[in-house]
Amino acid sequence: MSIEKPSGILAPVDWQQRTWSRAEAKHLLWRAQFGASAQEIARVHADGPAKTLARLLAPQPESTAFTAADSLLHRAAMDTGSADDLKAWWLHRLFHSANPLTEKLTLFWHNHFATSIAKVRSTAAMSTQNGLCRREALGSFRRLLHGMTQDGAMLVWLDGNANRRRHANENFAREIMELFALGEGNYSEKDIKEAARAFTGWHVREDQYWFNRAQHDEGIKTVFGKTGALGGGEVVDLCLAQKACPRFLATKLLRAFVLPQPTEAMVAALAARLRAHDFAMAAVMGELLASELFHGIQTRGTIIKGPAELALGALRALDGQPNLRTVNAVMSLLGQDIFQPATVKGWEGGRMWITSASLLQRANFAAALTGTNQLGSIQSPDARARGADTAPAAIVAHYTDLLLARPPAQESRQRLESYFADATGDGADRIRGLLHLIMAMPEFQLM
Repeated sequence: MSIEKPSGILAPVDWQQRTWSRAEAKHLLWRAQFGASAQEIARVHADGPAKTLARLLAPQPESTAFTAADSLLHRAAMDTGSADDLKAWWLHRLFHSANPLTEKLTLFWHNHFATSIAKVRSTAAMSTQNGLCRREALGSFRRLLHGMTQDGAMLVWLDGNANRRRHANENFAREIMELFALGEGNYSEKDIKEAARAFTGWHVREDQYWFNRAQHDEGIKTVFGKTGALGGGEVVDLCLAQKACPRFLATKLLRAFVLPQPTEAMVAALAARLRAHDFAMAAVMGELLASELFHGIQTRGTIIKGPAELALGALRALDGQPNLRTVNAVMSLLGQDIFQPATVKGWEGGRMWITSASLLQRANFAAALTGTNQLGSIQSPDARARGADTAPAAIVAHYTDLLLARPPAQESRQRLESYFADATGDGADRIRGLLHLIMAMPEFQLM
């Protein structure tokens, strides 16, 4: 059965009637991956939106160098059992993979199904869960939700082994409804209690799901008005069938990829597409990233960068090679310790990224990146100006266009030009100082 194309606010942009500009290319890249270099922006501008989206949504072959480094870093994490080694492995993927949208969605799902190695205490189990998120990043949320209910790390995280026939533990059932599928207010306490019985005996042994039949309650249960000898899989399907499920997911996707406060109309429109595609994420994300809504001017510079977007994005924009361990430490200080979210709710994001402490850390990050090689090397900044217009106005325009979601106010631009014109030192030093000033601007915190 064919699926009707989206209409209204999710209708695709007609690029024959509208200019595909460098600003459009940069906007798409900043939302679909972690930052964008000048070369990437130029490539996407030349390729156009259709070719770019096809590349982002379809699996791309990884380079030999990437595959070798990925294998080495993963093996090291498995051999040492070190959380820091596991984080370094994933940071390498987040930054270097030829499938950046897949990695960005893997981080989105990691936050959605927030699980911490601090409790799980197994790099193997956390890696397996990470692989599930990656396989279904642009796959099926239906399969992903089912997979998470039989994921070893998740079962440890939510006390699956404590859920027994005579003493049902509600943690697992509650979080599936509240945090993973429906959101608060869309289920009853009776639904939780009955669903918990359906998941009894869903245990973990040696980091793997194990159905402990002796501890499974095979009695009659009623969840969302459906009565029978329900098992866990049937409860998951009942959650997916609720009207609240696509709305809950649509709200999260809009906040992560479009704008922080989506309207009711936006949520309803995206929820309808999720339902129409039966939660097939490649189709949904393809429509979202091609839509009038996504490309509307009102979406530009509205999302506060998370630590991964801030740190990895700046390094990518400046053609950097990150020091994985120090970047991981910085991201942790900024509030995003991957594989170790603070609570079952994950990182709330948005304005919660910005506190007095994190603003200081963000300023320190800008100083470290532009002043030392502590976070990784960046291309000699004066190389960008070599052979081009070296007037202060041209240099400022180049770097503000590269690093900011929107052009700076005239007063800010004039101050940057004055600084660069009056600064002492060689070309690289002057540009590093300029970069530091741009990255210290409030506008740099937005994408």
